[in-house]
Amino acid sequence: MIRDKSRNTSKKPPAKPTAPAKPEKRIVVRPSFRRERALIKRGVWPVAGCDEAGRGPLAGPVVAAAVVLDPARVPKGLDDSKRLSAERREELFEEICATASFSVAVASPARIDRDNILRASLWALARAVHALPEMPRHVFVDGRDKLATLCDCDAVIGGDGIVASIAAASIIAKVTRDRLMCQLALDCPGYGFEQHKGYGVPEHLEALDRLGPSTHHRSFFAPVVAARLKHLPRPAEPDLFTVDTESEAAAASEAA
Repeated sequence: MIRDKSRNTSKKPPAKPTAPAKPEKRIVVRPSFRRERALIKRGVWPVAGCDEAGRGPLAGPVVAAAVVLDPARVPKGLDDSKRLSAERREELFEEICATASFSVAVASPARIDRDNILRASLWALARAVHALPEMPRHVFVDGRDKLATLCDCDAVIGGDGIVASIAAASIIAKVTRDRLMCQLALDCPGYGFEQHKGYGVPEHLEALDRLGPSTHHRSFFAPVVAARLKHLPRPAEPDLFTVDTESEAAAASEAA
């Protein structure tokens, strides 16, 4: 019997089961005091960090804070305030207040309406820097815009998650604003400021639609404009074909 050599009768070994892929480890970068320490080594001191809270909400002020940390007592666990629980923010707030020098400045809804949210925020940040007990020689600010200050300024995008002083300022600004919004909730009940702190969550939008804007709302933010037009509609402007009945009645009585 002649075997067909073209046919491969050899059996392949069974494939080994592949091990499940290991989940990738996410490296979380925490704020450090490295940039501040580098300036201190060059003889630059004080060094401040500043940040604001409240650019996005529909109501309430923007609150800015500036912080000069004590190099010997930098609080452990500093981070972007948005990545911290409310309880942890409160704990760090108290620790920062006890170990660092800081200042706070507020841009009211009226200033936001007048200047726009970006300019009002930058104004509050610069005001906070100049309100520090001692004018810093260098300041780090969160974001892409430098401040109009008397000292050198570096803008750091995502700085509240990178620079310890900015992280501390973000905590001071956030906690201060949250407490302020709870006070405004007592002045204007029904909007839920104590819960959502003025942000445009569904509960806030529903209350805004039902009650109309309060004195603490930002007039030119779109949902506030819509609520104002619903509750205080503009009177129709007369055109060339509109009949002014009051004027006609007055003219008729004079003629009689």
